[in-house]
Amino acid sequence: MHLSVASAAAVAAFVAFHPVSSDAVELNVTHFGTGMYGVPHAVAKEKGYFKEAGLDVTGFLTSAGGGTTVRNVLASELPYGEVAVPAVIAAAQQGLELTIVHAGVASVSDQVWITRKDDGSIKTVQDLKGKKLGYSSPKSVTDMITSMMLDANGLTGKVERKSIGGVGSGLTALREGAVDMTYVTQPVWAREKDNFRLVFRSPEWAPRVMQTVGVVKTEFLKKNPALIRGIIEARRRAVEFIKSNPDESAKIMAKEYKISEAEAKTAIQDVLSGGGVYWSAGDFDYEGMTTMLKGLQLVKAVEPGPFDWSKIVDDSYLPDVLKNKPKS
Repeated sequence: MHLSVASAAAVAAFVAFHPVSSDAVELNVTHFGTGMYGVPHAVAKEKGYFKEAGLDVTGFLTSAGGGTTVRNVLASELPYGEVAVPAVIAAAQQGLELTIVHAGVASVSDQVWITRKDDGSIKTVQDLKGKKLGYSSPKSVTDMITSMMLDANGLTGKVERKSIGGVGSGLTALREGAVDMTYVTQPVWAREKDNFRLVFRSPEWAPRVMQTVGVVKTEFLKKNPALIRGIIEARRRAVEFIKSNPDESAKIMAKEYKISEAEAKTAIQDVLSGGGVYWSAGDFDYEGMTTMLKGLQLVKAVEPGPFDWSKIVDDSYLPDVLKNKPKS
């Protein structure tokens, strides 16, 4: 997942709030159609959960992630979206009026690290010494994950890390020998799994990492609390549906993402079996949020020092079934 942090110049261009009309709306979801973050939203739309909440969601707006998705949220008729945590932290540090109202993806089990099938030289972490390791871009989640892994295993400075861009360009770099290992995410991995050799899964290095959260423009939230509660509940119901009905969910994902049902089924099974929770029902994993913060500080994506989540997190909009769960 490529999550670059919004710049001060970019956030200065945010558009003012406009009230939601009774017409159909599109929701902002980072990497919708290319990452797994949007699957609950797709299911909530298909199963009618959003309509039951009084919202006619006809589709989804997306971007390459990071600050772009945050800008899209604040410029939208409905200023809500599921957004990358790094971009939200950056926006908060720049004084933007955003409120986090629910957790999103709470794991990196959608992210794996692969090498060529004819290269059997990398089997353990220590085998990376002297090798070339591809990651997406500076200050991204893949930058963070690899930095944490190398630091924990005494390999910092002993592995050549190369910024190779998105998943597609990373696969090209791997095929051509520009790197010895690179990352790939679901659902792309479901399509490519027979063409490469899987070596590591990111949860082996960081079991709990909060990747995305649901955010709302604070002004809008105060004026439309029932609507936001409805969105959160619709998404929660969708997460439970995916767990109970993965095959039907795969059909919905395949239609919305324009991929095969087999690829969608493999991708969903992979993240659900990755250990721990992938799609949060909405309740917050503060350990995972802290891991993300520490990782971002390690790669100098955000300022060092403590971060007060209570200033931008408001869990009062969660349904009672989630508010009563113990905080992790």
